[in-house]
Amino acid sequence: MQDGPDRWIRNPGPKKPASNLLAACSTDNSIVTQTILDVLKEGGNAIDAVIAGAMVQAAVEPFMTNHAGTVTCLYYEAATGRRYQLDSAGFLPHDVGLVRTVPARSYGWGAIPPVCCLPGFMPGMKALHERFGTMGWDRLTRDAIEWAEEGHYVSSHEYAVNIWLKDLYFYFPEGRKFYMPDGHMVPVGERFRLPDLAKTLRGVAAEGPDYMITGPWARDFVARANALGWNIELRHLRQTPPRWLEPHTFHHRGLEVVNLALPQQQGALLKFMFGVFEHIGLRDFEPGSAEHLFIMGHALRLGLYHTCMLGDPLVSDYAVDAIGDSAFHRAHAKIIRGLMPKVDLSEHVRITKGPGVIGHKMLDAGEMEASDGSPKPSIGSCELSIVDRDGNWVQLLNTMQTGGIPGAVVGGVLMSGTHANFSGLTGFIGARIAPGARLRQPVGSTIVFRDGQPYFSLGTPGSPHSTVSQVMANLIEFDLDPVTAIDAPRMLVLAEDGSLTIEDRVSPQAAAKLTSMGILPRALAPYDWQMGSFQMCMRDVETGLLTAFADPRRCGVADGIPA
Repeated sequence: MQDGPDRWIRNPGPKKPASNLLAACSTDNSIVTQTILDVLKEGGNAIDAVIAGAMVQAAVEPFMTNHAGTVTCLYYEAATGRRYQLDSAGFLPHDVGLVRTVPARSYGWGAIPPVCCLPGFMPGMKALHERFGTMGWDRLTRDAIEWAEEGHYVSSHEYAVNIWLKDLYFYFPEGRKFYMPDGHMVPVGERFRLPDLAKTLRGVAAEGPDYMITGPWARDFVARANALGWNIELRHLRQTPPRWLEPHTFHHRGLEVVNLALPQQQGALLKFMFGVFEHIGLRDFEPGSAEHLFIMGHALRLGLYHTCMLGDPLVSDYAVDAIGDSAFHRAHAKIIRGLMPKVDLSEHVRITKGPGVIGHKMLDAGEMEASDGSPKPSIGSCELSIVDRDGNWVQLLNTMQTGGIPGAVVGGVLMSGTHANFSGLTGFIGARIAPGARLRQPVGSTIVFRDGQPYFSLGTPGSPHSTVSQVMANLIEFDLDPVTAIDAPRMLVLAEDGSLTIEDRVSPQAAAKLTSMGILPRALAPYDWQMGSFQMCMRDVETGLLTAFADPRRCGVADGIPA
């Protein structure tokens, strides 16, 4: 398995789709993709493959996910035609106060320090396995144990992300020891070994996921939490079990879009966005034009305003139907059209926007000002897209976000906690502390059906609150092919100051027109890793064969079992 860094390191850049497949998968790591293919070839189904993939992903991408974070999953069962949603997001015990173990620093969320949060990852793995898994835990953990023991090869992407997160993960001595076992960070191209994690995973192989829910690891987790002032008990780790839900579903242009229902907000957001797109006639504009970007930025801002106030339906009877109402969409489309200026506002932008405001020298027409990168997206997640030979489809997000004790390491698992907002208003991650309530997140896993059969599925880590609507619009509204739809420049939601932060591949004509419409475009890197890593599978409606796609922004690999 260990053939050297050239075999396993994939750098960001163009990704070739894998076509004419009987089974398909896409992940953002070559090792994870290989594990999934091996499980499928050995007779495992899509759920076996996604469990093994998530287990190994947390061993080879500790900078993006871990075994104490969050799991959310969409699953289509071919034999019955049923769709399932598993929600195993992190949660907060209602009878224990909030604890922040690290101070506010600039490591991705400005001055908001993370909060301790109970893990959802392993309970989610257990729930998936109990309902649909066929392989034993010794097989499902085998690759993860081997990679943790022998070490994965560090890519330049991983090294850069570790530097970006150092204020969080280097705060405690245990975090510094985790990332700097000999006093230095593991260099690019060298193996990053996690022997303590391998020991923990051997426990899971022998005893199953309960090893980390009620067993030895769980007891160590509680002890570390108590030592840091978080007075949880072992019972809290199983206080709020994973929940099976009916996914959120809506129809648009002859397609059925199946997405995550509450407490996750993306289903409601997507329905709002596509309702606005239909009433405003987005498909009549040129993709990448100033008008397209203007509409998208404003629709995202309005959609996120409404859906960021949603949460777990155990807490409130949120009016999701009202947010999904066509008349509501029509009104917002009218508002956005009314915001399109009748006069040239370039001078307004020159006077009011930019670092110096008055006296700020505007760039030449069509050039974009550099962004300061705010607001910062989430600190790390991974999406898995899988279709097995029996036609079962799964989209699963696993993430370090919303799980564990910020900055702490227990049994080789480095954790980040959650950056949840507790106001009940806007915020990308939200929570109400109440019995049984789980966190609201903008997770983007989606399966789209055509004529009752899966047509394509996709999802992404990295700003899914902004990016899922954009890629879906490229596919459905503009009829772009998947490679072009995934490659196209992505933006963050329109900012409070009226600026639009977007990858620096907007045409000079569109940038100049945006400025004339009163919006200052601010440039991210041409392919910004924080703008996501879409993993996608698609079925050819004529042949039934599959194609898998990976995003150029990260280190993804698409592959499958050829026909």
